[in-house]
Amino acid sequence: MLLLLPKLKNLAILTFSIFFCFQLSFSQNHSPEKIKKQIEGFKKDSRGPYYRIQWFCNDGSIRAPKDYCPDDVGGIQHATYKQEIKELEDNHELYFGNILAYNEHETFWDSNHNHSRIKQYQIVKYLQSVDDGWIYRRGQYYRGAMQSEDEQEWGINFYQWVLDQNNISGNFFLIKQSLKDIPHSGDSNLAQKMRSESKVLAEEVASFMKIRIKIHGNPEIKDIQTVKDFVAANSSKLSTSQKQDFETLISTMTDYYKPIDLLTIQNKLNNFSSDQQSAISKLLSKYNNGLSPKEKVQVLAAVMFYLRSNFDAFNSAKAKLSALDISNKLENPVFQNAQEWVPTSLKELLEKIDTLANIAASTGLIELWEYERIAPALRQYQKANQLTIANLNEVLTNSRGVVEWSSLMVKANYSEIVETYMTFEPLAYGFIDDRIRSSIALDLGNSVSLLGNFISKKSAINNDVADVKKQATIRGLNPGYAYGELLVVQGSIDNIDFKKDNIYVFDRPPSGLKPVAGIMTVSEGNLVSHVQLLARNLGVPNAALSQDNLDDLVKYNGKNMFYAVSPKGNVILKTEDKMTSEEKKLFSKVERSSNKITVPVDRIQLDQTDILNMQDVGASDSGKLCGPKAANLAQLKSIFPEHVVNGFIIPFGIFRKHLDNPMKGENSSYWEFLTNTYKQCEVMKKENKSASEIDQYQFSRLSKLRKAIEAMELNADFITQLRSHFQKAFNTPIGDTPVFLRSDTNMEDLKEFTGAGLNLTLFNVKTEDHIINGIKEVWASPYTERSLKWRQKYLLNPEYVFPSILVIPGVNVDYSGVVVTTGINAGKKDDLTIAFSKGAGGAVDGQIAETRNVTKSNDQLLSPSREPSYVTLPQSGGVEKKHTTFEKPILSSKNIQTIRDMVKQVRKKMPEQTGSDYRGPYDMEMGFKDNKLWLFQIRPFVENKKAKSSEYLNAITPKTNTNQKINLNLKL
Repeated sequence: MLLLLPKLKNLAILTFSIFFCFQLSFSQNHSPEKIKKQIEGFKKDSRGPYYRIQWFCNDGSIRAPKDYCPDDVGGIQHATYKQEIKELEDNHELYFGNILAYNEHETFWDSNHNHSRIKQYQIVKYLQSVDDGWIYRRGQYYRGAMQSEDEQEWGINFYQWVLDQNNISGNFFLIKQSLKDIPHSGDSNLAQKMRSESKVLAEEVASFMKIRIKIHGNPEIKDIQTVKDFVAANSSKLSTSQKQDFETLISTMTDYYKPIDLLTIQNKLNNFSSDQQSAISKLLSKYNNGLSPKEKVQVLAAVMFYLRSNFDAFNSAKAKLSALDISNKLENPVFQNAQEWVPTSLKELLEKIDTLANIAASTGLIELWEYERIAPALRQYQKANQLTIANLNEVLTNSRGVVEWSSLMVKANYSEIVETYMTFEPLAYGFIDDRIRSSIALDLGNSVSLLGNFISKKSAINNDVADVKKQATIRGLNPGYAYGELLVVQGSIDNIDFKKDNIYVFDRPPSGLKPVAGIMTVSEGNLVSHVQLLARNLGVPNAALSQDNLDDLVKYNGKNMFYAVSPKGNVILKTEDKMTSEEKKLFSKVERSSNKITVPVDRIQLDQTDILNMQDVGASDSGKLCGPKAANLAQLKSIFPEHVVNGFIIPFGIFRKHLDNPMKGENSSYWEFLTNTYKQCEVMKKENKSASEIDQYQFSRLSKLRKAIEAMELNADFITQLRSHFQKAFNTPIGDTPVFLRSDTNMEDLKEFTGAGLNLTLFNVKTEDHIINGIKEVWASPYTERSLKWRQKYLLNPEYVFPSILVIPGVNVDYSGVVVTTGINAGKKDDLTIAFSKGAGGAVDGQIAETRNVTKSNDQLLSPSREPSYVTLPQSGGVEKKHTTFEKPILSSKNIQTIRDMVKQVRKKMPEQTGSDYRGPYDMEMGFKDNKLWLFQIRPFVENKKAKSSEYLNAITPKTNTNQKINLNLKL
């Protein structure tokens, strides 16, 4: 979790919308602004954050600088920190200290807080490199502050301690990355040093910026001469200090591009068994400086993959440390030579992509099991001279996946800490980008773009996204079209005020997204999250893009743009002056108003004012007594009693009855206040008031109503019923069994409007007071601005909303998620799209979930999980947050077969039991506890028919013969 307050304990109530966003605020005593001022103060202080030098003796005593530890006791000397640094550590878990010898190994590993300490150390090191020492700007020259030999020794001991642990396989990537920053062998992170030095120079010497961009994005050995030429050409304009900095950069680049010292690597083999030494030496013996860049990459890739795939078999901490050091040592020449490997044919390009994906697995950017799943698709070129367009698209999809999964691995490990640091140090934003660009993912992304461009030309499926480079990395998710102001969000989206007429580009969609015209995301989350389903249902165009694509679009921030995604996934984004007359016509008033629907309210039975047992309700009661969520789950309970929990339903009528009570502070009931609000809105329309003025009035009034509902007194007879039904349904008094309070209105899961995730659901609420307050919060939630705006945008009668509540006990599942009984984007009509995350509430809230396309006999991995945290449901109520790693898949083959079997029964029995004529796909929420399947929800899967049948969208989708065969020997 974020690290600005003491650790979060159990929460009594959490909603879906905050499930994976444990955003903690600073206390008043330490706001981000105060920390910014402290940072600036440290930069100017001659000692930086250091206080004074002291001896730390092995007997526990602390002595003055000249009062040495006795010879028979021993100790180390280093600086202590100022009180402000200690307060940030003690009160806010912010660790700016850079002296490692200060720390106990277990404390620094910090496994209880997802290894926050080690990650913060890395970020502080990065900030030092890009900001002239950062808080150590002057303090780094404070003599005796730290002793390099003590830091080196501490680092070696620390890693031997870590690698001696039994549960480190899931932290392979983190440990390998941290070795680049923590001193332990005399090595330094030359790649980061080179990028940092060039960045600092470009900020001082503007004309150097183009060369800096080249070094940052496509470094090559010839860049050394380019820098030398620049210095020679601009010598008269450079200060003495700048010339010295350029010499330092040239020296760093020269060291970076030095050939591999095989002797140094051979010396590290002594820690392996004789068989392992022999295997590694044999692989290394194939390397020599006379090889081509391609051959060098492939030889070193084989060494790295051996080290990765046998890592757990290395039987000592020293051997594992040597394996990681060798792998890191080989990354630089692999990275350099990959840049120089220029494929000349399609087959060689496919070979390069295959090799680089293998290296991504070796370096921990993707897990070994993930690589094993996609490797056969990447290697189709090995057994063929021709591949079809469909085959090549399969390679493209999987290789693009490796690039995305690699980027997400970096983010999964570091985003939480980076976002915290960004609140007081914006430069922290560059840390993740620096890690990605220094990895093989950079050149793999370039190679995938080349393949995408090649396929686009052959298949005539092209993106047309402004003047963005590498457009092959952009792919459509949901069809639709939009026109509005483009807003490119770099960094956190927490404080964005989303507007319904804007198009947003951001890293990851928020779980509580308000109505927008269109979205583009770097991290798409998963195909079946509430946000994605809502976008798909409502024809909101949605596409995935790379971080580089997002950066390219920054220049269009604030401009009015046309945006379209076709049913086949090609994407158009253009400025308004380039819109065709046909595209302008799409946004005429008649065209847009025709997209709204009317919700039928004539069937609602508001006179049902008693709580209902689930067994007394069926699917046919949806929209009459309660919402479809409760009615359909009750139907599932009757069909699959062993797979659905017991529960009860608070129907529409009980909510409506409470609205007849007097509203505090008003001379009316809640109902009269509500109806008067909408009457006044109609009057304002007739008076030709602006839409924004009417909206402002309405939101203000309904916000007041929402707060009044949350504070209302519940009727005594209802509370009596509530207590009685807890005893009947759960065999315990109210307050003994934690329950979910699931919102369930008459305006969701409709044929043309899903409404997924718009209203409040409360998790694992236990005490009577929390349950009573929770009921009022759920009743009030349809009147939140977000829920109102979505309903207003797509419904003609949004005011006629009535909430019911489904009350069920939570199941503390091991993992949970969503199953849509059709292929989405990938797959066919009868396939299953499955997205699961660990813990409760999996996949529904936009988590980066393990996503699969499942057929009757096969199982295709679309994306692995990259969600670093999950929640569990303790019997004491509330939730507990835990962290996880990705070294194993979430779903087993047994789980997938269980899902297949359940879906087969649902497809057959739901229409039979309900008498419904619906034969379309379902959207189901479920989970597994000890491999037993539990069902939590079922509803029709609703797509936007207008978007799929739009003449314009179909017109921009080219007709392609995917069976066309392409000769792999074609020159690029």
